[in-house]
Amino acid sequence: MNHLFSVENKVILITGGGGVLGGNMASYLLKNGATVVILDYKDEIVDTAVDNLKKVSEKISGYVCNALEKESLEAVSDKIIAAHGKIDVLINAAGGNMPGATIGVDQTIFDVNIDHFKKVVDLNLFGSILPALVFGKEMTKKKEGVIINISSMTAQSAITRVVGYSASKAAIDNFTKWMSVELALKFGEGLRVNAIAPGFFIGNQNRDLLIDKETGEYTDRGDTIIRNTPMKRFGDADELNGSIHYLCSEASKFVTGVVVPIDGGFSAFSGV
Repeated sequence: MNHLFSVENKVILITGGGGVLGGNMASYLLKNGATVVILDYKDEIVDTAVDNLKKVSEKISGYVCNALEKESLEAVSDKIIAAHGKIDVLINAAGGNMPGATIGVDQTIFDVNIDHFKKVVDLNLFGSILPALVFGKEMTKKKEGVIINISSMTAQSAITRVVGYSASKAAIDNFTKWMSVELALKFGEGLRVNAIAPGFFIGNQNRDLLIDKETGEYTDRGDTIIRNTPMKRFGDADELNGSIHYLCSEASKFVTGVVVPIDGGFSAFSGV
């Protein structure tokens, strides 16, 4: 492998590593020689993910951790440093949505559940900020490290209904840029912060919004997305891995503060 793109022996930490997105990234990075540490909030989630990923590589480990509790993150950070001596990359893949922060078909913004809205912001925004602060501080000791956040197409324009998710991901874009400037100015060029912005991928959380359970056809929302995606299809989770690989590697060592769209052209298309 070209050393410019090598992730071999890099210690890569993935929050939400027991989920579909984080697990897919973990599997890919393990196949490319990385040492991967996954974090998630339940023992059974971590244990199941580690057992499955051991089929790919023995260079996998996992810890139970609450991404919203600084003390929990610091305790895990100490364990990772004791085991591996460093953290090269942090991928903030923990995130999600809640029904009350999504506007129903027959609802308006005035029906939003503010408690759910706050929880979605906590999970998506502070669930990335706190790991970035704890593990990023560890990276500053060696003046080297990469943080990769997960943004969304919902951050860049008004995607109807998902108001809580949109607001939190828009904040992720700003935090990514802010943190990249802060680390480069005060700790040097070896610290980089970027994000990827996935377009539309069919997963467990959004399947019913995009595909009619009875007919198997796209819903009206699904049709609208496809009409506004020049490639005329939904993405596959594997298609995120190339950009993740690039951002983890030395190939992107002069890249910081960017949000990379992986969207089949959705963000470039005006709809006409």
